[in-house]
Amino acid sequence: MSEVLSQSEIDALLSAINNGEIDTASIRADTKETRVRSYDFRRAMRFSKDHLRVLRRMHENFARQLATHLSGQLRSVLQIQVESVDQVPYEEFIRSIPILTVLHLLEMAPLEGRAVLEMNPQVVFAMLDKFMGGDSLGPYRERELTDIEVSLIRKLLNPATAFLAEAWRGVAQLSPEFVSMESNPQFLQLTTPNETVLVVTMSLHIGETYGLINVCIPHSTIEPLMPMLSNRYYMDTGRTRDGRGGDERVQTHMLGVPVDVRVQIGETQLTVHEVLDLAVGDTIVLRQSIRDPATVYVDGTPAFLGSVGKKNRMYAVKILREWEGDDTL
Repeated sequence: MSEVLSQSEIDALLSAINNGEIDTASIRADTKETRVRSYDFRRAMRFSKDHLRVLRRMHENFARQLATHLSGQLRSVLQIQVESVDQVPYEEFIRSIPILTVLHLLEMAPLEGRAVLEMNPQVVFAMLDKFMGGDSLGPYRERELTDIEVSLIRKLLNPATAFLAEAWRGVAQLSPEFVSMESNPQFLQLTTPNETVLVVTMSLHIGETYGLINVCIPHSTIEPLMPMLSNRYYMDTGRTRDGRGGDERVQTHMLGVPVDVRVQIGETQLTVHEVLDLAVGDTIVLRQSIRDPATVYVDGTPAFLGSVGKKNRMYAVKILREWEGDDTL
């Protein structure tokens, strides 16, 4: 609803005041009353709504990439979606997760401090079941992972650090890295109990199994990036953080794309009978003169004309000029 009154609404309001339908004295009394809003210092709000919106958008990107990767690895349809992005005291986060869970501790270089990726054991066992060719039929008995299971889950989740870095690329260049794995949250000491942490909760569906994944990052860890956690900064796709334009970024990526290069020194035509009669030592005469340039193909398209030779005991071709459509091949 618009906060600007129309002219008819203004006229109606003034008429009601003049006729005594609205008690102006009570309105003045209400405005003089002191309005107090309770504030819990143990639950300090360090992230604004704008911060949380940007963080949600970033981790939705992370969830999509992780779901695509795991679906391919497990050869099964897997869904991951962000359920909530909230800020809570660290001790509240610890109390909210199971006593026996799977905690992946990671560093967010160059940021100081550490973050944690917490996964419900049910979804971990379901992924391991699928990875080993099972049917992921839960529920599973909750227990600690064996050494083999730890190795397998690390193999599955190692690319997640690259997805997390990509999700944060619009804000900063980070290099997340898994450093250890824990099962008891009481042994996890990311920060002080009353410190505010960012908790991104994602749901994971695999087969009939459902569970939650939490990304917990202390406020002190990402505090240097707080000024960049805004829609205006994050959505500024026209220029990167180093000042390069979008066209320049595309060109830089394109220059690193590998292409197939072939050199055709000549061609001829033979009948099927002549091909069947070929034997070792036979000579095939090409229609092209030895003095004619060779055609250089880039990904199957003629691009240059060159001269064939040797360099450092290797066959080589020297580019003479660009290929033109009317060049004689």
